[in-house]
Amino acid sequence: MVHHHRASLLLHHTQQQEEAGGKMEELRCRLADCACHHRKHGHDALLLMLAGFAFVSCLLLVLLLPSSPFSAAMDDLLQLGRSTRCDQESTPPAQAPCSAVANGTICCDRTALRTDVCVMRGDVRTQAATNSLFLLLPAKSSSAGRADERIRPYTRKWESSVMSTIDELRLRAVPEESRCDVRHNVTAVVFSTGGYTGNVYHEFNDGIIPLYITARRYDSKVVFVMLEYHDWWMTKYGHILEQLSDHAPIDFANDNRTHCFPEAVVGLRIHDELAVDASRMPGNQSIQDFRQMLDDAHRGRVKAIIEEEEEKDAAVPPSSGGAKVRRATALGNDKPRLVIVSRNGSRAIENEAELVRKARRAGFRVDLLQPRPDTELAQMYRVLNGSDVMVSVHGAAMTHFLFMRPGSVFIQVVPLGTDWAAEN
Repeated sequence: MVHHHRASLLLHHTQQQEEAGGKMEELRCRLADCACHHRKHGHDALLLMLAGFAFVSCLLLVLLLPSSPFSAAMDDLLQLGRSTRCDQESTPPAQAPCSAVANGTICCDRTALRTDVCVMRGDVRTQAATNSLFLLLPAKSSSAGRADERIRPYTRKWESSVMSTIDELRLRAVPEESRCDVRHNVTAVVFSTGGYTGNVYHEFNDGIIPLYITARRYDSKVVFVMLEYHDWWMTKYGHILEQLSDHAPIDFANDNRTHCFPEAVVGLRIHDELAVDASRMPGNQSIQDFRQMLDDAHRGRVKAIIEEEEEKDAAVPPSSGGAKVRRATALGNDKPRLVIVSRNGSRAIENEAELVRKARRAGFRVDLLQPRPDTELAQMYRVLNGSDVMVSVHGAAMTHFLFMRPGSVFIQVVPLGTDWAAEN
């Protein structure tokens, strides 16, 4: 089964969505009828039909239908699961809990199904040895109102198995004094990079996008305090964090100094799967603004990569075969660019070579992208940001569609029998 989407991150157009729904339904019906007709002719015929449908759809969308109503389909993917599900957030009230926190208090919002967020305002201090954050109160304050909260700052709170692996923080209001080694005059945002970190879908869905949602309102005047800190995570996503904060992040467990803040937000807010709800963001920022932030984060490194490649090309003698390759590449730059994310094992496309040949015959410039765990994110961003079409088998790797330009096309290949995983 093939799902194709136009990666439009612009505002929805209601009429276009309705037309897209009708045309998509018609295509699905035709595919189903065709599949039933071919079933009696064998499995190979069905697979051949599916491959043909994929590339005909892709060719029509890119070459013939630039203003197609399918442009709303990617927005639907970005809003995966808007229907009622166990992990969907409830509609926010007119004034969200803890939106106004008095000085000297701790407020925890535990109303969301996916995440808890606590706000501490006043003289907030860290204590790594006891996994605690303290809110210092006047020495003679009453003990009756002293808060004592516990929180695991990760955005999958309904999954008890993974939440049990996240470090728990204790938030306490205490009257006693403690030293202050490093004083900050900006807010701390405290979160965990544990859990499903290592899976690119979860890194964006559970981490990067919620971090953007939570931190954007502070206009980079914020310090990130990270639980389960990983050097490789910082190497991979450091450019993005630099877009959200002017300050160096803190490795909570391994920094025994007492850091002092005027406010701390513990936990990250999340709207939905790979989504930014503009109605709940300052300045109505949307997923399009998030995409622009990614562009800003990678622009410098992508430019450096291009310059390095140009230097290598310049070093190749004009009489060598490299000059011919450069000329052929230049001649093919006017063709629409199709990127196939090549996978191994159960996610491999068995007829990948044939797929490449037919795509080139259809008029595409084809690139095979084979990401490895150590592939630099900027390299991925450069390839996909310069593509017109991306083809990927359903899985975490398709999260990279976030790197594509608005208006480009994403084709999701869904293995037979796994519709539920792709649509929910």
